[in-house]
Amino acid sequence: MVRLPLSPEQVRAGERLGALIRAARAGRDPEMIARHAGISPETLRKIEVGRIPSPSFGTVIGLCTALGMPLQDAVDAWQGTADERMAI
Repeated sequence: MVRLPLSPEQVRAGERLGALIRAARAGRDPEMIARHAGISPETLRKIEVGRIPSPSFGTVIGLCTALGMPLQDAVDAWQGTADERMAI
């Protein structure tokens, strides 16, 4: 199955989510966070830099749990502000 290209807004949403995850990790060991989230350190790195702009819901839940972060924070980062959504 061919994956359709992401829209510019989806890419920006992934960048916002990645920045939130990176900030929430705040210098904690990425290998430990990744292991606790059930993903590889490489996957965590790719999410943080926006190379995986649309991680699975299970991955996001695992990261939120590993970081002690409310899931709503991740949802809010993904959705962005109303102004950002209206610009598209």
